[in-house]
Amino acid sequence: MQDPIPLKKLSVVIPIYNEEQSIEEVLQQISNVNLPGISKEIILSDDASTDNTAQILQRYIQNTTEIIKVHTSPVNLGKGAAVRLGIAYATGDIIIIQDADLELNPQEYAQVIQPILSGKTDVAYGSRFLNESNLIPKRTRLANWFLTILTNVLFGAQLTDMETAYKAFRREVFSNIKLRCVRFDFEPEITAKFLQAGYKIYEVPISYRPRTTEEGKKISWIDGIEAIYTLLRCRFFDKT
Repeated sequence: MQDPIPLKKLSVVIPIYNEEQSIEEVLQQISNVNLPGISKEIILSDDASTDNTAQILQRYIQNTTEIIKVHTSPVNLGKGAAVRLGIAYATGDIIIIQDADLELNPQEYAQVIQPILSGKTDVAYGSRFLNESNLIPKRTRLANWFLTILTNVLFGAQLTDMETAYKAFRREVFSNIKLRCVRFDFEPEITAKFLQAGYKIYEVPISYRPRTTEEGKKISWIDGIEAIYTLLRCRFFDKT
């Protein structure tokens, strides 16, 4: 943890794969976020989308004055690879990861990054489970509860939502960890690496509106198995 810093820029990294239904609305919501004294850059990391996502992104960019960078992978590798590609081009003091759907509210950026701005932590997560909500399916609650408990046991943490999409951190923190996951197992890996590196993860409550498979939800039970494997690998076999 460091002393409070005067933040000048926030990098919003968005991994994207076939999000034609929601990406334009997500970008509009991010553009409407007002962070006094802080500029935003939006980094779009398109993981070889096969729908109309690319055309939508180009049209949006032509009609906005926002600082937007687009990087497209020639092949579909996975969320982890897309996030890592986007972060490689980030120039902000703090980075926040934003999924390309409408499950989370960009207007809550300020509360997610506030613990970093105040010097409480170098890494902050937005937790979907610190507030009561009847919108989250029981299966989702149980899966996240199990993975979060496993993370806490293995790494001595006290998290409530390891799988949250809203992960924010100082840019230099990311350079101090090594990642290799390219799919949804990126989520447990980056959390494990932060904790192994000695960073305390500070959680703040956020709202959450889960989408269905029909609306584009991509994560499956297989990703849960991979998450368990990743946590065990990081704890017992890959400690750097």
